[in-house]
Amino acid sequence: MYQMGQKRGRLVAELEDGELLKKKLRLGSPACQWISVYNSRPSMKQRYRYNVVDSRLYQHVEKGEEDGLYISCVASSSNLWAIVMDAGTCFSSQVYELSPIFLHKEWIMEQWEKNYYITSVAGASNGGALVVMSKGTPYTQQSYKVCDVFPFKWINKKWKEGFSVTSMTTADNKWGIVMSRNAGYPSQAVELDFLYPSEGIHRRWEKGYRITSAAATDDQAAFILGAPKRKSQDMMQETLRTAAFPSTHVKDKWLKNLYISCICYGRTVS
Repeated sequence: MYQMGQKRGRLVAELEDGELLKKKLRLGSPACQWISVYNSRPSMKQRYRYNVVDSRLYQHVEKGEEDGLYISCVASSSNLWAIVMDAGTCFSSQVYELSPIFLHKEWIMEQWEKNYYITSVAGASNGGALVVMSKGTPYTQQSYKVCDVFPFKWINKKWKEGFSVTSMTTADNKWGIVMSRNAGYPSQAVELDFLYPSEGIHRRWEKGYRITSAAATDDQAAFILGAPKRKSQDMMQETLRTAAFPSTHVKDKWLKNLYISCICYGRTVS
């Protein structure tokens, strides 16, 4: 349907749909937090906004674009939006849609026809979504899936076809996964658990993997970690879990040249 890219990639693990869902959820109400991921980058301009209502989103995005910034990641909590914009995306143009439909197929396909690719997605607990699509990406083809269970089998199949997970989000208990060709990850791994999978993430970090996407429901948190094609100098990465949006922490990270690379809200502790 769309331009074909170069096939590549190898499987890190064979996974089965619903494999982890057979576990019984712990009793008691889950505790949800903001999960933010920070990458070391050369000094750059980054801006965040949170608790943004639908009607104010355009104003914030327009102001960012006037200052030469593009949306790098988005998230949602309590049907309010968080957006991160920065000068390090390499995008040349950007469009977005707020829709009551979770990953609105018709709009996405229209943008694909105009050579835009999905670069960030966020789902709200009311079932709606914010989808950001950009020009200037390395991607050559995309596919996405919406389902009630984390789609291990589908991801496995797409890995074999040379796709990589490049964005993911949740809306209530639905998962939305976006995969792209030519994303630059010869191998990827999934960490999915009912709690924040600290041990698994650290184990992957030690092998040179870095978190590239994160999403969470009230029951589970999922992380995609990738190993880049070229082993350049080691990129420092940190994660943070906070009850409120990490506004004060972000400013401290900036002083160390650590910038938000992805953010989500959901289950982290029992």
